[in-house]
Amino acid sequence: MSKINNKYLKAFLLSLGATALMGHAQTGKPIMTAAEAAMYQGADRQQRLLEGALKEGEVSVYDVYPALAKVLDAFSKKYGIKVKVWRSGSEGVLQRVITEAKGGHFDVDLVQNNSPENEAAYREKLLQEVKSPYFADLIPQALPAHHQWSGLTVDVWVAAYNTNKVKKEDLPKTYQDLLNPKWKGLLGIEAYDQVWFGTLLQEMGEDKGLKLFGSIMDTNPMSLRKGHSLLTMLVSSGEVPMALTVYSWIPEQLKKKGAPIENFPLEPLIAQTSTIAMLKKAPHPNAAVLLYDFLLSEGQTLLQQDSFVPVSKKFPAPYGGLPMKFVDPAQAIDSEQKWTKSFEETITKRAK
Repeated sequence: MSKINNKYLKAFLLSLGATALMGHAQTGKPIMTAAEAAMYQGADRQQRLLEGALKEGEVSVYDVYPALAKVLDAFSKKYGIKVKVWRSGSEGVLQRVITEAKGGHFDVDLVQNNSPENEAAYREKLLQEVKSPYFADLIPQALPAHHQWSGLTVDVWVAAYNTNKVKKEDLPKTYQDLLNPKWKGLLGIEAYDQVWFGTLLQEMGEDKGLKLFGSIMDTNPMSLRKGHSLLTMLVSSGEVPMALTVYSWIPEQLKKKGAPIENFPLEPLIAQTSTIAMLKKAPHPNAAVLLYDFLLSEGQTLLQQDSFVPVSKKFPAPYGGLPMKFVDPAQAIDSEQKWTKSFEETITKRAK
């Protein structure tokens, strides 16, 4: 082959390479719909999602975790996509999603909420099944069969105590130990932890558990405080020396800031997944799925660094792998009235 032919051949090959690189940077394919983005599993999935997300320009999130802001900010900085956030309690987020849908308003893309609340949204037929490549990394309890929500973190209910008010060597080792009169006036509990209580009774045996907690409340009535964050703050301040139902990550975050607080498990250990779900009529579906994947991959590391318990199997199980009974979100919905009645009659009416 002549030199001139070699020259043209090299130019031709270079042009092919440039075309391939351009194709890698931009597919030129239309933006995927919500269903297409959520279910797409092609080799160019990440590329197509990013291209669509950049065209959409933003993603809207309703959440219940104030600390999630750090992860959302990391996503925004990585991809240059604005994240709009509205935050409330678990019931508030669920009610807003349902109310907006009934009114024909579809402003939210992704919802982060407790598993029973997102299971309720699934029953309302508001959610979109997602097929994420990161599902393979998750613990079994993080993913329901319908795949219309996914676990994000594990909220483990633990006890917490103020280290200036309670000595470590005096801590109870079992719930039965709380019958000791020395705990009178020292205990607190979250005022609406019916799901924790109902699941705990299943593990203990309902009759046995009701009798035990009735006796505890008669001997050492606990104070009720609304909100796990508030209850934990009151432990750190010493107003509530010891609380039975706080999420494990909250005292850990406070301890990092110098608060005199520690948490410890009481068995049987009860846990619940905090979850993410994509809306069926998400206005920014490509950005929503891109964020969904980010939360289940890089987001897991960021959450673990902030004392949350990730759902990824890549991280060690908390409390040395102690067995945990996970709340069944469907059962939590179906048993709501029964569990609420048990909690109110055993705990609320006897609280000080």
